[in-house]
Amino acid sequence: MHLSILLWGFTGVLGKMISLSEGMLVWYRMMLVTASLLLYIKFTKTSIHVSAVQLRKLFVVGTLLMVHWLFFYGAIKYSNVSVTLSLFASTTLFTALLEPLITPKKFNKTELLYSFMALAGIGIIFYSDENAYTVGIVLALLASFIGAFFNIMNKDLVHEVKSSVVSFYEIASGLVSLTVFLPVYIHYLKPPVLYPSFQDWTLLVVLAVVCTHITLILSLNALKHLSAFTLNLAINLEPVYGIALAFLFFGENTQLNKWFFVGSFIIMLSVLLHSYFASKE
Repeated sequence: MHLSILLWGFTGVLGKMISLSEGMLVWYRMMLVTASLLLYIKFTKTSIHVSAVQLRKLFVVGTLLMVHWLFFYGAIKYSNVSVTLSLFASTTLFTALLEPLITPKKFNKTELLYSFMALAGIGIIFYSDENAYTVGIVLALLASFIGAFFNIMNKDLVHEVKSSVVSFYEIASGLVSLTVFLPVYIHYLKPPVLYPSFQDWTLLVVLAVVCTHITLILSLNALKHLSAFTLNLAINLEPVYGIALAFLFFGENTQLNKWFFVGSFIIMLSVLLHSYFASKE
């Protein structure tokens, strides 16, 4: 789980470096990941047979993943890596609220407490924004909301289907959905760049193979042993790695005020407290 989170920490930085708009970036990313996963499945001689019911579920989850990525990279393009990743902790709030509504799991007061603690940190970041990154903040929160659905719905699938097969069908489904939508996206939003440069292709391959293919399989395997809430809360460590990298590569620490750091500290504190008390249970 933590290895996948470490690798995820690079996705925001790579997304910022790639010159493509969020829609084109996600389309190329999903195309490369689909090809990578297909090669992996053929190399390992893994059966890709799934039932019709499972295929429908995988298509829905894959489409949600695609929308999640669109919002995520849109948030980075409209704000920056640090703001986007710091708000990712709201995934825990949405999971704590949504999982009992979707699954037989009951509401957990402790999970809600840590989630609302993270929400307080989000509120501080939003209040200190002064309209500089408002669109990016809204997109980041939407990405977190969709991301909560993704892990909750995947919880049952990873027990029924092998992780690599789940990843393949979900990414391929997201690619199909986005391909159908892409002409509308290009017509109305008119992205300035449609084709990646050589540097973009290099970064896309790293993003697709290292930070997507490998991390998806690792996180789906982790879901077999963890609740969706625990996984999402642990994923809140992603901003620690991502923000540190953003400071290193882009000097974003000079672009943020003290209240951003206060809000981020509260969010990270909720992660540490949860980890500590969970280890005592």
